[in-house]
Amino acid sequence: MVKLYSDVGVQRVGQVVGDLVLVGWVWLCVELGLLVFRITDALGTPGRKAAEAGDGLAGDLRRMSEPIGKVPAVGDQLRAPIDGAAGAAGKLAQAGRDQAHAVEQLAYLLAGLTIGLPVLFALLIWLPRRIRFSRRASAAQKFIDNAADLDLFALRAMANQPMHKLARISDDPVAAWREGDRTVITELATLELRTSGLKPPPP
Repeated sequence: MVKLYSDVGVQRVGQVVGDLVLVGWVWLCVELGLLVFRITDALGTPGRKAAEAGDGLAGDLRRMSEPIGKVPAVGDQLRAPIDGAAGAAGKLAQAGRDQAHAVEQLAYLLAGLTIGLPVLFALLIWLPRRIRFSRRASAAQKFIDNAADLDLFALRAMANQPMHKLARISDDPVAAWREGDRTVITELATLELRTSGLKPPPP
């Protein structure tokens, strides 16, 4: 069974707060990224308007050139400059579309960076710690079925815990462990278990 949260109250509160802070940070980054996208994408408005105006002008000129081209003898000569102007308007419209597309791509890129980099940085800090806790607590949980298992954790406490913490439990914790002093063993095991987010089983 995978253990995600500590059984120790203070530690569990810290984990929940940390998770909520991460969720809030992701939400903030997403909102900021959307704001950056909207602001940047707005810079493409002139290009979109130029494309719309160019398409409209080109369409009007082409519609105008059709009846003019039907004028006997001089129709083709009269139509040529109008068709040229329609082509120029079409090029203006295409330039506007290209500019708007480039701004839109830039907006997506900036929004992605605004969201992705801070979230990735936060995950690189948060995720390893949560994985380490989960692996350590899940592994320790398999060895803590009853009070008889406390000897193992008492032994680990004497190997891993700071000396000043061991001294608060017993003047000679090794001797107490060898003699089977259940009070000292329980306190030593509890000290070690707390670092894994666990509590000792009931006696």
